[in-house]
Amino acid sequence: MSEVGTLAIGMAFLVSLYGLVAPLMGVGLRRDELVRSGRNAVYATALLLGVASAALLYAFVTRDFGNAYVASYSSRDLNLLYTLSAFWAGQAGSLLFWALMLAGFAAIVVWRHRALRELMPYVIAVLMGTTAFFTMLLTFVSSPFARLPFPPADGSGLNPLLQNPGMFLHPPTQYLGYVGFTIPFAFAIAAMAARRLDDEWIRAARRWTLLSWFFLSWGVIFGMMWAYVELGWGGYWAWDPVENASLMPWLTATAFLHSVMIQEKRDMLKVWNIVLIVLTFALSIFGTFLTRSGVLSSVHSFALSSMGPLFFGFILVTLAVSFILLIARLPALRSAAELDSLVSRESSFLFNNLILVGAAFSVFLGTVFPILSEAVRGVKISVGPPFFNQVNVPIGLGLLLLMGLCPLLAWRKASPKNLSRSFLIPGILGVASAVLMLAVGITHPAALAAFALCVFVTAAILQDFHRGAMVRRSHGESYPIAAIRLVARNHRRYGGYVVHIGMILLFAGIAAGAYSTEREAILKKGETVSINQYTLRYEGASTYPTQSALVTAATLTVFNSGNQIAVMTPQRNIHNTHEDQPMTEVAIRSTMREDLYIILAGLGEDGTANFRVIVNPLMMWMWIGSVVLTLGTVIAFWPERGEALRNRARYVVEGP
Repeated sequence: MSEVGTLAIGMAFLVSLYGLVAPLMGVGLRRDELVRSGRNAVYATALLLGVASAALLYAFVTRDFGNAYVASYSSRDLNLLYTLSAFWAGQAGSLLFWALMLAGFAAIVVWRHRALRELMPYVIAVLMGTTAFFTMLLTFVSSPFARLPFPPADGSGLNPLLQNPGMFLHPPTQYLGYVGFTIPFAFAIAAMAARRLDDEWIRAARRWTLLSWFFLSWGVIFGMMWAYVELGWGGYWAWDPVENASLMPWLTATAFLHSVMIQEKRDMLKVWNIVLIVLTFALSIFGTFLTRSGVLSSVHSFALSSMGPLFFGFILVTLAVSFILLIARLPALRSAAELDSLVSRESSFLFNNLILVGAAFSVFLGTVFPILSEAVRGVKISVGPPFFNQVNVPIGLGLLLLMGLCPLLAWRKASPKNLSRSFLIPGILGVASAVLMLAVGITHPAALAAFALCVFVTAAILQDFHRGAMVRRSHGESYPIAAIRLVARNHRRYGGYVVHIGMILLFAGIAAGAYSTEREAILKKGETVSINQYTLRYEGASTYPTQSALVTAATLTVFNSGNQIAVMTPQRNIHNTHEDQPMTEVAIRSTMREDLYIILAGLGEDGTANFRVIVNPLMMWMWIGSVVLTLGTVIAFWPERGEALRNRARYVVEGP
């Protein structure tokens, strides 16, 4: 199977190179059969990479430890779920997974958008060129099918940090987000190359951008969940370089999804939209570069490798080609309209874009600063969480404010009457909530501002939704029917509002972190430690073996205001395959109000136990917000009836 996989990857590299060249030659020579051949190359590449992936999965399932990659990331005692997730646990496997997803997406795009005859040759060339880059790495730099001269009896096993359900879901969803942004990038390049700079490429790319944004959002969320429950430090985001790398394309893609609405509505920001999608794709590749080059220290990254310069070169070529095309097409990208007023919905979208891109730039600068400092001074100077928090907290508050302003502002220009009518109720509720929170003791400036803005934004969204439903109700519909039909008639708008509600819940959970409390205690059996309204009594510890690890568990009885509410057992485990790496398994008790988070830091020879106890307010709201965000994305993505009929008619008329 290793020979089959190696051959399939090598053939995929050659076929993807052909898929890059053939459609461009077809356009240049005006030979449709070459374009069709390039389209078939996309399907063939997807099939070949599917065969290679199946061969690698077969090697994992059959415990083929003669395969160096399988021996490095699995073992005989590893269960099936984590054996399958070992596919993307290492560098070579994750690159194969990246290439497989890209080829699969490319095949769907070529079939789904086959009617876009002028754009598709260039779309195919971009997709196949990107696939060729990744299959080249798999062929010549990092093969997942390298063989060992003397196969071991057992493999090294999967890193215990990765043996968590979150890590089964986090890499695939994040890769799907990264890979997906190749599609709108390909359409943008195709629009410039084919001189088709109307809204056609925007309509084709928007849904792919939304889908990729959705996957990347969940990739980030699953990563946060994994960090929270597995790393044992009490938080979910540490401004780690690879965490930052996933956040940057998310920010620029969010900006793109907002700014395309201005292009569709007012025929403005054409250049800006192309710049945003090029940056989003480049930042996705940059995130992959950071993970695989090892140039920055991260809990997520692989060891230092020779792959870094290749990724860096690919990013430079991508940016050079993109901006050469953009400069050549600038005369055709002039906006048909101008901004009429700073007090308008267009201006709120524009300010939203500037803030999002500013946030991405600040994160980028803080992330690459160690590389820059080493290049200039010869010493890596890391930038820590204080820098990122100081810069991004005001940015986050600005974004939250704009989420509330946008639904209240009219297109083109908002009149004073419109402003007073729209802002009165949300403004009063926002101010009243701030006063109430001050009265109950919430005085942290950033948290107070965030909570008040959350109320303001929620009120603004609900007010706009209510007004729309009341307009429909005036035609004789009941309120529930009017609300349902209102959403059904404009999925994008109201799906976006639901996404904003999810973001509000996330912001509230983040802001509540200002009121996290922590205690450390060394306890003997029977002793207690108190934190907030909780009292924890240490009942003792036990050590016992399992199939894969030696487990040490401490038992604590938890009391709330004198009443017993739980028994919690934080652990420290020593895995059989990683005996030099003790793992912390935290104990968490979650409620809608707060999480009680307990870490067993160590056991003393005298029978004492060292604990870190943390109370994190409103953590559950963040995870609920993630579910609401998902619901909103599904609503926004779901095609409206008129749009589906138009697409069907276009394909019937133009044919395959």
